[in-house]
Amino acid sequence: MRIAEAAWLIHENAREHGFWDEERNFGEALALIHSEVSEALEAYREGDDIAMGEELADIVIRTLDLAEGLGYNIEAEIRQKMEYNKTRPRMHGKRC
Repeated sequence: MRIAEAAWLIHENAREHGFWDEERNFGEALALIHSEVSEALEAYREGDDIAMGEELADIVIRTLDLAEGLGYNIEAEIRQKMEYNKTRPRMHGKRC
């Protein structure tokens, strides 16, 4: 499955379940993505590989839903960003 197809399917499911009945607040949507990141970190700290995988999936699902809902072609955005990243220097000035 391509990323664009996954984004469409995820967003359609979210719409069917009422998550887009009203306009989404962008800040709240990002906070929900961040909450999934925090849950993944907690699962990692607890050594729970199953929960960690689920939380990583939740991060992607929420991100793809938001991108699709806002009208971004996230697959094209990812490809463009990957091409740009190829031009950057090693670690581009960061330690990790």
